[in-house]
Amino acid sequence: MNTSSLPILPCLCGSFRRTSRALTRLYQNALRPLGLRPTQLTILQVLSRTGELSQGKLGEMLAMDSTSLTRTLAIMSRQGWITERRGEDRRERWLRLAGGGERKLRSALPVWERVQSRLRQRLGDQGWDSLLQLTHHLTDMATTQGGLL
Repeated sequence: MNTSSLPILPCLCGSFRRTSRALTRLYQNALRPLGLRPTQLTILQVLSRTGELSQGKLGEMLAMDSTSLTRTLAIMSRQGWITERRGEDRRERWLRLAGGGERKLRSALPVWERVQSRLRQRLGDQGWDSLLQLTHHLTDMATTQGGLL
């Protein structure tokens, strides 16, 4: 039985976008005191795990459009969280975590982990793992299989 006051949306895209907005708001409220946005945290996490990578590859990994990513990276660069260098092709930008980004990430991880833990607790381990697998699979389908059309 559905006890939620939210209607079930018939469109998968609409439903995921609503969920994304709600989750973003949850993480944003937790990260706000640190002066960090969820998108910036995700970029810091990716760069921490991958080391240096191209802006194009980062955009692919995050399924982000170039304009939004460029705008976010410019802010992060001004904050001293990332560094960039030009590739052999002048249009190519290579990104890596700067010292300020490492410090920002370290300060944000306990906050992020608390939000993650609360969500995982509410979903249960099986629900959590299933949801992560499902979202990964859907993203992969939508981005690598010709847009499914």
